[in-house]
Formats: sequence, structure tokens, C-alpha cells
Amino acid sequence: MSDRDDSPTPPGRSAAALDERAEDGSGPAPDQGPQSRASLEDLVREELLRLGEDPSREGLARTPERVSESLRWLTRGYEMTVEDAVNGAIFEDEHDSMVLVKDIELYSLCEHHMLPFFGKVHVAYIPDGRIVGLSKLPRIVEVFARRLQVQERLTEQIAQAVEDALAPRGVGVVVEAYHLCMMMRGVEKQNSKTITSAVRGNFRSDNRTRDEFLRLVLSPQFIS
Repeated sequence: MSDRDDSPTPPGRSAAALDERAEDGSGPAPDQGPQSRASLEDLVREELLRLGEDPSREGLARTPERVSESLRWLTRGYEMTVEDAVNGAIFEDEHDSMVLVKDIELYSLCEHHMLPFFGKVHVAYIPDGRIVGLSKLPRIVEVFARRLQVQERLTEQIAQAVEDALAPRGVGVVVEAYHLCMMMRGVEKQNSKTITSAVRGNFRSDNRTRDEFLRLVLSPQFIS
């Protein structure tokens, strides 16, 4: 059980807007104009004041600007779509065995505390007449990882995006991650790792397919 609460969506972006983009990776990008950037910098400056700091001192003078730019980079997934990530790289092919891209690096932000969580994503699918460029699977991961997230939803979103893009016979996704909201605060457990999975199609209905997938993913090396 992770040390997270069930608090509502943080202010700044509406829950409805988050839900719209969360479902399929689409939706309008948030305002990125000068006024929006200045407003975020003002909020960071106010936060420093409320923490008892002096935002005008040398070490903090440009911190609001840096934090603003950092947060926009870390949440750039709100401006990305699955369609853009795939970029038409879907090809007709009769290959019908499992395709697995393992150990995709993951960096995201917990939506409850806005602290990072990081780890690996493993994505597999069984084609049904169509395959996708291998680099596109990590790009799909980025669309959803670069948002305020919970690991459980992130896992399901990746699986659903692959299913929607390819209509394969099956999809399997496993996410392994360490959460700083558990490591730096709260229970302060440094070695706890959270593993989540999502399966579709053959990965759900065929035990042998699911077992093969999990063995390949969770073993230190590929099974010979």
C-alpha cells in the first residue's frame, strides 16, 4: 500500500481537462504564454516566502524562473498526443509473435505530493497484421509519464494507448517504480518498489501468453 492520499485533482488545471487528456493523450495544450509563465513564477516566489525564505537573496533570485521552466518540462505530456508520438509509423506485417520493449526509463511526478517517481516500463503486444516502430513505444510512455500521475493510472493509459493505436491481439504493460513520496517523507522506506500491470486481449485470456510475458519482464535476463 503506497503512502499516498486520495485527494482531488490539484488546482491549476481543471479535473475535466485532465480527464479529457488522460483518456487518449489528446486535448488542448495549456496556456504557455508570457502571462502564464509569469503567474507560475509569482506562485513559486510566494511559496518561498511562506516557507520562511527570502526569494530576493542571491541563491534564490532566479529560482521562481527555474522552477517554472522545470515544471513545464516535467509536465510537457499535457501538450503531447499519442498520434504525434506514433507519427504514422505503423506498418502492415504478418508477424504474429510477441513484441516486447523492456526497461523503458520512466520519470514522472506523483499527483498527490508532486514528488518524482521513477523506474522502468515494459511494453509488449501481439500484432494482428500491424506493427509499430519500436521507438514509438517509449514515446507513448512519455506522453503519459510527463504529467501529474499515479502509477496505477499510468499503467492502464499506456496499455490502452497501444491497444487503440494498433488493435493488436493482446497488450501487456508492467511498470516498476520507486516513489520519493514514500522514500523522502511519510513511511521513509528506501527500498520499497511498486509494481503494476495492465493486460488486454490474449495477455488476459491466455495464461501461457501472460506467463511468458511476465517471465521475460521480471527475470534479470531473457529466458534462453
